[in-house]
Amino acid sequence: MAPRTGTQSIDRAAQLLVRVVESDTPTTLGVLAETAGLPKSTTSRLVGALERQGLVQREGRASIRPGPVLLRFAGRDAHADLVALSGDALDRLAEASGETVNLGVGTTLGVDQLAERVARHFIGSTNWLGRRVPLHCTAQGKVLLAFGAVPLPSAPLEGHAPRTIVELPVLARELEAVRARGYATTLDELEDGLWAVAAPVSDGQGVVAAVSISGPTTRLGEGVLERLGELLVEETRLLSDHLASSYAKRGAA
Repeated sequence: MAPRTGTQSIDRAAQLLVRVVESDTPTTLGVLAETAGLPKSTTSRLVGALERQGLVQREGRASIRPGPVLLRFAGRDAHADLVALSGDALDRLAEASGETVNLGVGTTLGVDQLAERVARHFIGSTNWLGRRVPLHCTAQGKVLLAFGAVPLPSAPLEGHAPRTIVELPVLARELEAVRARGYATTLDELEDGLWAVAAPVSDGQGVVAAVSISGPTTRLGEGVLERLGELLVEETRLLSDHLASSYAKRGAA
């Protein structure tokens, strides 16, 4: 009887996917091959198939972690209330700004995007859902760091665009400014030609998320960052009150 190679490949791919999902930190191709008892070439081929379907994704050259499809599913489940209650605020911000609006939550590895309203323009309407962005060079990440939603890093961090080393004292001073004005801004930090503004969302116990507005520098006029920052602070304050009230009523019940 001929071996059922198709079923065997599915079983092996599923085994690798489970190992990626259950790992506390991003894993590597070598570790996956060793723990699964598979040749590295076979592991690479199977991981490539999972990656094409959005079930896993690579961070840099080596690290492998859950992909955008799984992150979107997990986000809907774990943060369903947050996403649902944020809907009206995201809609208003998208209408007022015309730019991309995102809701993100922090992890030690970065900021995961849970909900989005795309820009009304063709340029700048990137889909960020399910993607993870760094903490130290994004407006959302700086907000989450500044208000204690995620721990501060313990070593200098590499910038993105332009490629620089972000020293911790410099980051600490910037986070003080974020706390003072209530919102964070970035310009050409995550990517050249991209700006963003973000403000924190609280559930009454502490900051749990950040909402950002982002767009290309071709549409960045004078005073836009400040105007949108103030708008974000106003909307996220209302959203925070809404979350706190909703959770308090649910707890009382």
